Amino acid sequence: MPLWLWLVDSLALLVLLGVAILVTLAVRRRWLTRRGGAFEMSVNRNEEASARGWILGIAVYGAEEVCWYRTFSLSLRPKYRFPRGEVHIAGRREPQGAESYAIHDGHVVVRTDNPTPVRQLALSPSSLTGLLAWLESSPPGRGVNKVV
Repeated sequence: MPLWLWLVDSLALLVLLGVAILVTLAVRRRWLTRRGGAFEMSVNRNEEASARGWILGIAVYGAEEVCWYRTFSLSLRPKYRFPRGEVHIAGRREPQGAESYAIHDGHVVVRTDNPTPVRQLALSPSSLTGLLAWLESSPPGRGVNKVV
């Protein structure tokens, strides 16, 4: 087999692999959002306001937790789980400087204290309202109304 034919076959295989990955990412996103209750939310493990550390993702409401999935991942398991009674939201601010390029346009940043290493969330104002309502609407006797 000539070398050029081997190169053409290799290039075709790489193109097919790239297309397969893109299709898989699209199908995964559709699968995550099909049940409803999904919204775009970026997370950051750093506490300071900078463009460094932001990861884009999709959050999905569950009965007792919000599951967060990375946007550019093939995994069907959530990277982080935010249990309803253990998430505390404090402080809301607009993205500062280059930070506005690291997250989705129009999103606001909130500080959070929760069992995961995540310290900041970025989500749209309407998604933030929904998250706060979800956090406050626990069953009676749960004592989770700790939203500041």
